[in-house]
Amino acid sequence: MNLRESQHLLAAALAGCRCSAPSGSPYGNTGQSLLRMAAAYESDGRTFIADGDPVNALAASAYGLGWLHFGCAAGLLATGTTGCLFDGPFEPVPASQQEKRNEKTGRYARLLATALASVTPAPDPSTPAHALAGQVMFIANLYLQQGERFASGGRTEDALACYSYGHGWLDAGVQAGLFSIHANRGIFTVD
Repeated sequence: MNLRESQHLLAAALAGCRCSAPSGSPYGNTGQSLLRMAAAYESDGRTFIADGDPVNALAASAYGLGWLHFGCAAGLLATGTTGCLFDGPFEPVPASQQEKRNEKTGRYARLLATALASVTPAPDPSTPAHALAGQVMFIANLYLQQGERFASGGRTEDALACYSYGHGWLDAGVQAGLFSIHANRGIFTVD
């Protein structure tokens, strides 16, 4: 898969996306926040592609799709497009970008691992929100592990996409109030 295809996937999903919670309600406000974040990263990805920066374009697209997919899984967003970013391996970045790709991939692996260790589910264990928090932790861990497998197999672009996507899910879950942050607050998009 090339970057333009993954960027198109995110743009198409966003084009048909809407907030499914009532406007002005706490859940409606959260849904709008998720939608804004996904759209901001889709826009960033387009800018990075236009600027010849495939490394940051890939990371931005995967992160934005993580936010979008979390919103849909949480029932806060609805979209007619459900394509997956990881339908095939990503094409390698040019040789001139490989050092940057390697550095960013290692940094994002550490970022996701740190983020996972920095939060705990906030809702009461008997609530559906607690189950959703568990699902988010599962998804983030799954993509951390998948990224590690890709990295060890030399598929660095795919590893970077996994780390970014997993962190998008977790960061969106934090934004939705599913987690208490007990360390490293600065790595999440909350004030």
